Amino acid sequence: MFYALAWFLSFALLALWSLACWGLHAVTVWAVASAGALAGGSAALGGSLWPDWINFWIPPELAQALQSMIASLGPMVQAALETVPFLSGAVSVLAWVIWGLGALTLLALTIGAHVLIAVLKRRRPGNARVAGHADAAPLR
Repeated sequence: MFYALAWFLSFALLALWSLACWGLHAVTVWAVASAGALAGGSAALGGSLWPDWINFWIPPELAQALQSMIASLGPMVQAALETVPFLSGAVSVLAWVIWGLGALTLLALTIGAHVLIAVLKRRRPGNARVAGHADAAPLR
């Protein structure tokens, strides 16, 4: 049962890790794709700086404050994109590399937990044979 619990927990953590990587990748791709609008400053405020589906989840006051904060970060994002032009193409590769490293780490931890459970199960006193029992191995 402990084996199943360890592997189930590992798969749940892998699902959460995948969801987090996917979400950060989506936000990064969106930021890179709208960097030109972000660099426009106040002239671009009427543009689509903010994904429409986010307005459903947060209050309008917070959305307006976050949108103005994003607009103020626009020149820095534009400068970074002009300085490092390969960034837009490397986002997906970087996301896959980071996800893969995290997935391998989770797999290694799960295998370590599996081995630890096996060692602890073997050392448990209830598993030792009783010396006076009929099918016990003779002591030498």
